Amino acid sequence: MRSAQQVIEAIHAARFTGRKVGLENTRALMDRLHIATTVPAIHVAGTNGKGSVCAMVERVLRQAGYATGLYTSPYLQAYNERIRLNGEPVSDELLARYGNQVLDAAAELEKEGVQPTAFELGTALALLVMLGYRFVYRSYRRRVTGVGGGPRAYAAIIGAGSAGAALVSEMDDRIYGRYRPYCVIDDAAEKQQKRIHGVPVLGPIDAMEEILADTPVTDIILAIQNLTPERRQEILNLCARTQRRVHVLGSPVTRLHARQGDYIAAVREVEIEDLLGRAPVQLENPRIGTFLRGKTVLVTGGGGSIGSELCRQIAANRPERLVILDVAENTTYELQNDLLHWYGEDFPLSVEIASVRDRQRLEQIFAKYRPQLVFHAAAHKHVPLMEGCPEEAVENNVFGTFNTADMARRYGAEKFVLISTDKAVNPTNIMGATKNLCEEVLQGLRGVGGTEFAAVRFGNVLGSSGSVIPLFKKQISYGGPVTLTDRRIIRYFMTIPEAAQLVLEAGSFARSGEVFVLNMGEPVRIFDLAEKLIRLSGFVPGADIEIREVGLRPGEKLYEELLMSNEKLKSTENEKIFVEERPAIPEKELRAALEELQAAIDAGNRAELLRLMHALVPTFRAPEEVNREAQERLERKAAI
Repeated sequence: MRSAQQVIEAIHAARFTGRKVGLENTRALMDRLHIATTVPAIHVAGTNGKGSVCAMVERVLRQAGYATGLYTSPYLQAYNERIRLNGEPVSDELLARYGNQVLDAAAELEKEGVQPTAFELGTALALLVMLGYRFVYRSYRRRVTGVGGGPRAYAAIIGAGSAGAALVSEMDDRIYGRYRPYCVIDDAAEKQQKRIHGVPVLGPIDAMEEILADTPVTDIILAIQNLTPERRQEILNLCARTQRRVHVLGSPVTRLHARQGDYIAAVREVEIEDLLGRAPVQLENPRIGTFLRGKTVLVTGGGGSIGSELCRQIAANRPERLVILDVAENTTYELQNDLLHWYGEDFPLSVEIASVRDRQRLEQIFAKYRPQLVFHAAAHKHVPLMEGCPEEAVENNVFGTFNTADMARRYGAEKFVLISTDKAVNPTNIMGATKNLCEEVLQGLRGVGGTEFAAVRFGNVLGSSGSVIPLFKKQISYGGPVTLTDRRIIRYFMTIPEAAQLVLEAGSFARSGEVFVLNMGEPVRIFDLAEKLIRLSGFVPGADIEIREVGLRPGEKLYEELLMSNEKLKSTENEKIFVEERPAIPEKELRAALEELQAAIDAGNRAELLRLMHALVPTFRAPEEVNREAQERLERKAAI
């Protein structure tokens, strides 16, 4: 048997053999050594910086709990440096053991006329060392010490299907990590009392509380992918009663984006989408692709929550060019990087940092790109903040919309779609009133020129900037209290992808002047939402985490109105989308009203500004009045 030094000398000697371009020698050598070609690997190539990148990636993976092997070229002092196991150079013992196998295989291949080079021999040696080390080390940690990088939480996996089985396998295979599989819970009687990778399958799911009683399980992972919304709610409610932390295995798409084949990376916290109690609205219109493909599309407020999702969905439909306009450079920069990563550096993307309040800058942008489709998402939306700054709400929302829509008409855009809100319906705050007036702006501009105008209204968007759910989760992580304004408050919710889909669907429907409304199902009581989030985080509301009422904010409604109750709403070919047709107003009348608003702002006359807003939006009333009437209606209904 050759020593480590003799192995190294034999590899070096092969550098003078004939050079052959291609992978044939490498494949032949790997086949002879029975080296699997499906080993998870990261290949770093380039001119400069390869070693530094490899070192950083290897360090990150080790910190994440992976056993790592690193193969680099060249070395500084000893050949062993080229092959590192968990950051340490390979030992002479392992180098000799596996080096002899490589050289023996190479000798057999030489008889067949195959002469591997020094680099090919070194690559085969590195892979063989890493595979052998991976197996031995994993077995040692699992079977001898029974530990892996510190204590791991015991987890119960809900679902013994393919996803649940893969998750158990990955947990058991991972040397470091967050979880150790304790049991799998499933409804299928034929799976119960069996084992998945040594982990028992128990059931049924409805007996979860009893099954997990007096066990060390601290976490539950829901790994069933094809549940109905109703059954999903039932299971999550059962999970909440166990007082364990609850997590959800992401969808196949989520796993693909996290890391291909990595189930643990796709385990996430429970999100509000999981608690809605309804299936996500799928607004699949085959015309959307045709509507967007080959068009120059401008999205204002493109760096925001809705705007950025719009940009992602538009990019997937291959526009001629996507133009993102936003005044916030940080979020816009991140979106730009994401789009170029997913769609390539040659994706036709332009980014303009600008304000919709600046007509001169807007005109430059419209003249440069001449967009055919405009989606207007730029707006101030925070209700309490705008109550204290009504001038800013009017300037940004009303005049920003007028400026953008006017430029769209001047430069021949085919369609202009405004992102509106349910707070525009019978508004009780300046933000809602300005959005109502924005809808009126479109009515005043329609009919002159070829641009078709439309608005899209939806309720609270989950996960958007300033939404309540991220706040609740952060407060829970701090140990409470979870604060809400009033336990009676109810809201309609939709997800960001749903909102973006609705906007695109509406754009394809638009013929000018319509206001599109989504059927958002039943409203959700915010207090119930807070309680459920606390329970699914493994805590008891009131005992572990306090829920504290802090009083209604300025301009806040107790109950958002049912948009679907409006008799003016008409159905569309999509049963989830309805249309409200508003009468057109003369453009001359619109411009006169805007001049009055501007004069009040310029004069610093807030009282006059608010008087004008109430006059222009007759349904704009004080929140106290609206909340009192709503409460009285509920009380009368309960008494019947």
